[in-house]
Parts: sequence; C-alpha cells; structure tokens
Amino acid sequence: MELVIAVVFGAIALLTVITLIRAVRIVPQQRMDVVERLGRYKKTLGPGLNLLVPFVDAVRTKVDMREQVVSFPPQPVITSDNLVVSIDTVLYFKVVDPVRATYEISNFLQAIEQLTVTTLRNVIGSLDLERALTSREEINRHLSGVLDETTGRWGIKVTRVEIKAIEPPPSIRDSMEKQMRAERDRRAAILNAEGHKQSQILSAEGEKQAAVLRADGDRQARVLQAEGQAKAIRTVFDAIHQANPSQKVLAYQYLQALPQIANGQANKVWIVPAELTKALEGLGGALGGLGAMVGDAPSKEVDSGAVEREAAAAAEAAAAEAQRVNDEVRAAEAQVGGGGQQAGLAGQPGLPAAPPMTATDFLKSSTPDREQG
Repeated sequence: MELVIAVVFGAIALLTVITLIRAVRIVPQQRMDVVERLGRYKKTLGPGLNLLVPFVDAVRTKVDMREQVVSFPPQPVITSDNLVVSIDTVLYFKVVDPVRATYEISNFLQAIEQLTVTTLRNVIGSLDLERALTSREEINRHLSGVLDETTGRWGIKVTRVEIKAIEPPPSIRDSMEKQMRAERDRRAAILNAEGHKQSQILSAEGEKQAAVLRADGDRQARVLQAEGQAKAIRTVFDAIHQANPSQKVLAYQYLQALPQIANGQANKVWIVPAELTKALEGLGGALGGLGAMVGDAPSKEVDSGAVEREAAAAAEAAAAEAQRVNDEVRAAEAQVGGGGQQAGLAGQPGLPAAPPMTATDFLKSSTPDREQG
C-alpha cells in the first residue's frame, strides 16, 4: 500500500513539474514566439518570461527578428544577345511581422529565393552582356523594388539585394580579355605616339633656338672681326702715311707680291726664259737706283717736283728694262715653239703680244699717289 502511495505521489510531482515547464516560457531578445491555443493563433510571446496554459497553449514557430543574410547559389540567366551567364546574388532581409511570416506563406526563405531568380531572369533578359556587366546598380534597384513589394504582405522587409558575381562563358571571357588587351595596346600606342610627337616638337624647338643663338653668335663674331680688321687697316694706313716709306720698301713689297699674283687661279700658262734672272737683276738695279736717288730714310717734308722728276727718270729706265725683258721672252717663245708654232701662238686668241710699256704707264702702276696720302 505504501508503495502505491509513493508511486502516486511521484506521478503527481512529475506531472506538476511537466505542467510548470509547459506553462513557463522564457523568450530571448530579438525573437518572437507564435502561440496557438487548441490549433488557433492566440498570441505572440515577446522577449522575457511568459506564462502559458499547460496542455492547451503551444508554440507554433520561433521567429528570429534580426536581419538575415542569404547567399543564393549561381543561377544561369540568358541575356538579350543569347548568351548564358551565371549570376550569384546576396539577399538581406528581416521579419517585421512574425504572424504573417508564419501564416501567409509556408516557407518564406524559399519563396524569396525563387522570386529573386525569376525577377533576375526578367531583368537580365532585357539587357545585353555588356550592359548587364556595367549595370549592377540598376539591376540591384530593380530587384529590391520587386522583392520589397511582393514580400511586404508576407511580413518580410527586403533591405538590400546585391549581385555578387556575373560569370560569362569561358569563350566570351577569352574574347573580352582579347578585346581589353587590344584596347590597352591601342591606348599604349596612342600614348607612345603622343610622347614621340611631343619629343619631336621639343627637339625641333630646341634646334631652332640653338640655330638662332648660333647665328646670332656668328653675326656678333663677324661684326667684331670686321671691326677688328677695320681698326687694323686704319692703323696700318695711318702708320704708312706717317712713316712716309721709301721707294726701296715699295719695290720690295712689289717683289713679294709677285708670287701671290702667280698663284692666282686665272693664270694657266707661265713661260720662264733662261734670261729672266738677268732681267729681274736689271729691274732690281733700276729700282735700287731709284731708291738711291730718293733715299731710304723716311722724310716728313718731301719736294713733290723733285720726286716726280726722279720717279719719271726711274720709270723710263724701268720701262726700257721691261721692254728688253719682253723681247727676250718673245725670243724664248720662238726658240721653244719654232717658227710655225710661233705664228700659230701669235694667232691664237688669249695669247696676245705684250704691248710696249711706256714710262708714264710704269710710273702710274708703281708710283703711289702722294696727294691721296
């Protein structure tokens, strides 16, 4: 009997504990429990300690009120240019009404996934591949608007939809990479051409400025050189007129000028007879006699009449000597070429016979102009 009583008291205690467990509910923060009484919705339990009627009230669902993130698997989508692309999406949502989320739809997460796929196919189907790759913001806004409007009656708020990746087919990726590589090569070629153009322009400007500066330097150098030469000529001219050189000096300068005359490009033929040395000795003696008559020392006061008479006498002597030299040269030409050749040479143009030189001509060619000095 005592055993039966103990068993009954134990059963009562166990039932009491079970009743208390089923009557008391502790709901954590950011969670809502939907309670049904005898199969009908009764109330929603908020966070904290809640009491239920044992064996009458029952918790139907436990709804998480926090914002949730769901990543959907890649979905194949066909674009308007008949290319199949694989798109990954990420969905951010939160439950705002646990009662609707429980009774309006059986599985709201699966419903959101299917709605996202169908909406995405509609949006991508109206775009080509290039626009689909560059219009992610537009696709995200369109998806967010459609999902928010549809899931609103389910007690769910879609906060954000993001396209994680758009993967075109491998062949299209290769073509796109080649196109991008060609575009980069084109830009690089354009930049290189622009750089070469700027380099050529700068080089041309530098050469132009260098040529201008070089020409300016040459001009200034020539101006300075010409000024120096002018000063040198003026100094020599003044020194000659102040020194009043003698006829020996003039004769010596004339003999020094003869090799320069012989080096001229216009002189093609020169005939040197054997008697030319004696002729030059006679011409030197005449000039020496003229110098002896005038004197070697420079004089500041000169009798112009006496100088002219002496110069005329010396000129007549020099002219006679020059005529003798001319006759000897003609005789040498006759001996070298023979009688027939002499006649031929005399008749050729360009080799005329030397006219006899008078004293007046020799005086004009050898006597300096005293009046100009």
